[in-house]
Parts: sequence; structure tokens; C-alpha cells
Amino acid sequence: MNSHFHSDFFAGNRQRLKELFTGTAPIVVTANGLLQRGGDSSYAFAQDANFWYLTGIDEPDLVLVMDKDKEYLIVPTRSASRQAFDGVLDHSELTKTSGIAMVLDEEAGWEQLRSRLKKVKHVATIASPPPYIDAYGIYTNPARANLVHRLKAEKHDIELLDLSTHISRLRMIKQEPEIAALQQAIDITIASLKSSFSATKLKKYSYEYEIEAQITNGFRSRGAKGHAFAPIVASGERACTLHYVENSGQLAADELLVADVGAELEHYAADITRTFALGVPSARQLAVHAAVTEVQDYAFSLLKPGVLLREYEQLIEHFMGEKLREIGLIKTIEHDAIRKYYPHATSHFLGLNVHDVGDYDRPLEPGVVLTVEPGIYIADEGIGIRIEDDVLICKEGIKILSQKLSRDLV
Repeated sequence: MNSHFHSDFFAGNRQRLKELFTGTAPIVVTANGLLQRGGDSSYAFAQDANFWYLTGIDEPDLVLVMDKDKEYLIVPTRSASRQAFDGVLDHSELTKTSGIAMVLDEEAGWEQLRSRLKKVKHVATIASPPPYIDAYGIYTNPARANLVHRLKAEKHDIELLDLSTHISRLRMIKQEPEIAALQQAIDITIASLKSSFSATKLKKYSYEYEIEAQITNGFRSRGAKGHAFAPIVASGERACTLHYVENSGQLAADELLVADVGAELEHYAADITRTFALGVPSARQLAVHAAVTEVQDYAFSLLKPGVLLREYEQLIEHFMGEKLREIGLIKTIEHDAIRKYYPHATSHFLGLNVHDVGDYDRPLEPGVVLTVEPGIYIADEGIGIRIEDDVLICKEGIKILSQKLSRDLV
């Protein structure tokens, strides 16, 4: 499979970051590190999206330095044992991928950076997250924090400038290769869902994990790396848990099933959700599904350049309230009443991460890609319905990148 990305893409991103930053301080950005899974084994490596965006390199522990007109990579030293297991990094391949001619080993690279740090008051990097994000219940990769610690060790009074806003603004507007990669990831997801939920196959499934396995096979056999995020295959009441990922429940013919999945291709994530009837849908299930479809159509009608997502979300909340009242779930259109049945936002940015970076207070511009995913969740009726499509903001309106996949319940 031919790549959508070449060294000129990454070189262009570095140049645009320098132009947006405008400062004279050295820019220092780190790759992610490996995370322990157990004993001496690690989880599958996932690169820091910002580092990949600037270099295209998918290896751990490297450091990128951009200093005026000079740029170089610092490559960590690997023990003989690790080289035997993980291989030796080929400096020429790093240059070919990134377009960065100067590749230095750890000692030489840090000596060069150290001499520069002695002469400056500031260094620009991407701020490190907290070790643990309580709201999500996850630990973060320590690579950025380790870089900050080392920079401070080299010069204790160095002042750090955060590049997060700059690089988020760059990544928010997708370039042609990114849109092409996203479209291919979306097309793979669509083909895999169509195949997995064909009439003949749907009758053969007994458990959610059988469907997950079929979708996984579809992604890999069509050229994707795999899932861009933990797949959600949830039937019945389990679909009312928004990030249900056990995918182990038994299927029942009178239930609906939500499949929220996305293929990953060259680091770019699709994110599509469809709700399927496992048997003949009831009138109630059809009515709720129709309400979700109407909310999504309304959301599509609002999206265009200049829209502020926070205002857009408020309009959708009110429209959702009207639909919830029509189907008898609420009596008055109030925030708390609506959020009991619709507890999440309609849209998020999409790109290198499934929940990609972006400024929710900045008006939408051509090149932004986001999801549109309304849902209604009625736990006491065992009904959870979500429909999600991926949308590109164009000069006039939108292009629904996932439009080829039917939204029908049956």
C-alpha cells in the first residue's frame, strides 16, 4: 500500500510550526516511550501524535530539536540486548522518513543541545500532562515529563514555553494527504461494517465478541493497522454504557446492537457508529432510531465555516429536547432532563487521535474534520442508539466522508 505521507509533509509541518511560534527559542519535542505491560514486555508502541506529525517517525524515545535554521534528531542509545530483540535504528531511514539530515547519537545530540541551552533563557516544548488524569482514570506516558526534567537538569532556571496551542491549531486544519488517509480509513471501516453485518452473517452471531472479531478481520484484511480505539460492540442495555468495551454479552433477537468502531490507517482514525436490529425492530425502537436520525440531520444542517461548536452544541441540545419530548421521555425541555438520555456532546475533532486536538472556541474552518454522533439511551427499556458519521468542513458546508454507509436500522 502506497503511503499518503512523505518527508515533505513533515518538513512542511515543522516549518509551519516555526512560523506560527515566531520565537527564537530552541524547539525540543520528544517521542513517546514504551510502557510496561508485564515483566519485560511492553504494550504495543503508540507514538506521540505531535512528534509523528513533525517527523513521521514511529520509534520510541527520540528527541527532535529545531533551533533557528538547524534541526536534528537525538537517537537514544540501545543496549546490545535490546538491539538483538528490537533491532538497530537506521539513521539513513530516519532521515528519509523525516527529511532531517542531521541524526545524532544521544551523547553527541545532548552535547549540542546543552551548549545551546547555556546561551538562552527559554526553550519551547509541549507541556507534559499530569501523571494521572482522574477524569478518565488513565496514567499518561511519562516521556514529556522526562524531557522537561532533563532540560531542567541541564539548566535549572530555563523557562519553558508551551507549544500545545500552536501545534493544536496546525493539526486542526487537515491537509490533502491527511484527508486522503482519513477517507481511506473511513472506507475500510465502512466496508468492514457492511461485510460484518450482512444479513447472512448477522443470523450466525451469538455473542458480541464474534462481531468484534469479524470487524477486526475486516480492518486488517483491508490494509488497516487495526482499531483506532477500543471497539464498542454493545447490545441491549449494555449500549447505554457509552464506552462499553467488554464486548462479551450474549445477543438477543429483540435487542438492538451498537457498533462504534474505526480503522486506523497511517496513524489516522476513522470513527463511525451504527445501530443494528438483531431481529425485527419494535415500533418503539424504530421511533427512537428515527429521532436520533433527525437530530443528526439537524446537526449536519448547522455545520459550515464560521460555526462555533459551543453554540452549535446548545442548538442541538434544544432540538434533541424536542425529539425526547415527542417520544415521551421528557415533559419539559431542560438541560438536566435532556442529559439523562443524551449525556455526551454531538461532535469532536478527528484526525491523528480519535478525539483529536482542536480549539472548541475557534470558529470552524475548511479542512476541519469532526464527528457528528447524537444518541439516545434508555436504560430501563434496554434501548441504546447512536449514529455517528465523519464530516469534513468545506468552503461551503460539509462533505460527509462516511455517507456511503446506510443509517437504516434494518
